Amino acid sequence: MSHSHNDTIPLHPSSQSDIDEIENLINASVNQSVPSARPPSPPRASIPVSVSSAPAAPSPFISSHLPPPLPLPKSSASPPPPPPPPHPSSAFGSPPNTLTEPVWDTVKRDLSRIVSNLKLVVFPNPFREDPGKALRDWDLWGPFFFIVFLGLTLSWSASVKKSEVFAVAFALLAAGAVILTLNVLLLGGHIIFFQSLSLLGYCLFPLDVGALICMLKDNVIVKVVVVCVTLAWSSWAAYPFMSSAVNPRRKALALYPVFLMYVSVGFLIIAID
Repeated sequence: MSHSHNDTIPLHPSSQSDIDEIENLINASVNQSVPSARPPSPPRASIPVSVSSAPAAPSPFISSHLPPPLPLPKSSASPPPPPPPPHPSSAFGSPPNTLTEPVWDTVKRDLSRIVSNLKLVVFPNPFREDPGKALRDWDLWGPFFFIVFLGLTLSWSASVKKSEVFAVAFALLAAGAVILTLNVLLLGGHIIFFQSLSLLGYCLFPLDVGALICMLKDNVIVKVVVVCVTLAWSSWAAYPFMSSAVNPRRKALALYPVFLMYVSVGFLIIAID
């Protein structure tokens, strides 16, 4: 039996149901694989903000309940003028401009310093209670003058070998002052080397006066009395300065050599004829 090409063969009912089931599965899988579009979100309502009604940010500092400070009253008086600078003569040491000043001004300043130090060391004054302040402005011109003057006075009093007498007296006084100063320093004394030399030289002033009197009065009794008085005066002048410079336990070790040197000078004054 022959069939034409236009003829269709009808499917079995079971086959048709299978095809329909396959198509349903395909459609279902396609619908599940494509996500549904998200609906647009509703517009948000804006919150009105008022600048004037917004509360201020809290301050990190604690508010003070104290009253404000009162304004200072304005003084009608002008401020006091600054104090004037100290005069050069009242300060310690030499004035700053000493190289360009006249020679006579320098001589007058040195003489006034010598007189001032001589009053502080030899004559009674309140500064002797504090020896550290009495000879702060020390110098060596005064001691040098007193040593030379004593040597010249002894040489003028001698009848022979005047130059040798002057040399012995000058060497004794100069070397003795240096040795006594070193003795005080070795004993632990708190004193400047040249300050001690200046002090011992100024303490020779009473012996200078005694040597001058003995030169004018050639009498042994007068010489002994004058030398004893001037020797006690020189020792009294040197006592507070030398005793305060060393330990109280070593005071005798510092004062005995000083007294011994002044006694030697006194014997020279009496012995020279």
